[in-house]
Amino acid sequence: MRILAVSSRAESEITKAALWYGQQRSGLGHEFLSEIDIALSRLTANPLLYPVVRHAPDVRRIRLDRFPWHVWFYVEADTIRIFAVLHAKRDPQNWQKRV
Repeated sequence: MRILAVSSRAESEITKAALWYGQQRSGLGHEFLSEIDIALSRLTANPLLYPVVRHAPDVRRIRLDRFPWHVWFYVEADTIRIFAVLHAKRDPQNWQKRV
C-alpha cells in the first residue's frame, strides 16, 4: 500500500481553490474537493499510470476531470509526494521551482 504525502503548500492551494469556487456558486467548492478526492484515490491506486512530465523525469501529473487543475507529484519508494496543485493555465515554472 502506498502512502500519500501532501505538502502544506499543496494543501493550501487546494483550500484556496475550494474557497474561491465556493464563492462562485454555492456547493461548487465541495464539488472541487470531491474531484480532488477522486483524483487522489485514482492516483493512490496506480501512480505510475500518469505521464511523466517532459524535462522532469521523476515528476508526474494527474488532471482533474471537471476542473482545469493538475496535481503534481512524484513517487518515492512506497510514498506518493504531492508538491503542487495548480490551475492548468498557470505558468509551468511554478511547479518546476518546487522540485
